[in-house]
Amino acid sequence: MTSQENQVRWPAEWEPQEAVWLSWPHRGDLWKGCLEKLDGVYGNVCAAIAPHARVHINAAQILHPSITVALERAGVAHDRVTLFDHPTNDVWCRDHGAIFVRDLETGGLQALDWQFNAWGGKFPPWDLDNRIPELMAKAVGVSVVHSDMILEGGAIEGNGEGLLLTTEAVLLNPNRNPDWSRQEIENELRTKLGVRQIFWLGRGIEGDDTDGHIDDMVRFVNSSAVVSITEPDSSSPHYWALAENNERLQDLRTVDGSRVEVVPLPMPEPIRMADWRLEQLPASYANFLIVNDAVIVPIFCQEHLDDRALGILREVFPGKQVIGVDARLLALEGGAIHCITQQQPMVLPVA
Repeated sequence: MTSQENQVRWPAEWEPQEAVWLSWPHRGDLWKGCLEKLDGVYGNVCAAIAPHARVHINAAQILHPSITVALERAGVAHDRVTLFDHPTNDVWCRDHGAIFVRDLETGGLQALDWQFNAWGGKFPPWDLDNRIPELMAKAVGVSVVHSDMILEGGAIEGNGEGLLLTTEAVLLNPNRNPDWSRQEIENELRTKLGVRQIFWLGRGIEGDDTDGHIDDMVRFVNSSAVVSITEPDSSSPHYWALAENNERLQDLRTVDGSRVEVVPLPMPEPIRMADWRLEQLPASYANFLIVNDAVIVPIFCQEHLDDRALGILREVFPGKQVIGVDARLLALEGGAIHCITQQQPMVLPVA
């Protein structure tokens, strides 16, 4: 390990959080004309988060009055939300926002500023989004650590104890870092996040604009267990990618060599949209947010499957409140709850 690896640690999502960041929607050319309805969805997400952590929102100043109205309609208490004058291009804060790591010497936080190119240059412009990590860091008074590597937060998943999961379809895709070798990418992850072991999966689910983010498929629920999306229907476009990934997971071990338990999580029924760029929306129950004593889970108004997924997550998160939020409109542009959020860990005293 390098000396920098010893200095920082990327906290697991279930560790104490001070706040959750979102970037508010504002573009009328997206969302199939449903921008006003999307304000309601964002309000509902914020209402689910606010009792468990503060809500921090990136948005241009001109949007703040309408955001305040949307939050009031959703019943979000004023003292649980802070609006920042941080203009954005789009809403996917998991991908363009800062990733916070803990300084092991001081207990404080550092904000990692990776490069962002809108998932391989697919959705210009992204100049405002690429500035968000520095703005977030300044807003909360923490130092910024820059990287030249292109990385989205949804492309990585960690257990807080040195193990990181990712996919070849994203991090090894030439549309991100064409001049970087696999070893160079691994070295940068180790250095900036303080991780020690990197486990690679293959492809992602159908319709995923990101090329295959891990947070739509496999998520840690504790340091030695994951939930993993499964698809039993061999005619499904997801089937082979998920089958291969679940086969690879049989070899997943923690840093100390212990086997990682794999808990199956179902896919929702296909959600299709006529006359849209995505023939099948990338809906997934794995795209949940853990926030202190709660888990905010995307649901898709498929009662039987929604209930089954929520039940599984209640079993693997004992003692946490598991809350379902209708995420069908978020899936329209290719994401869900985890994609639109980014947690800010709590500053803890050094033991």
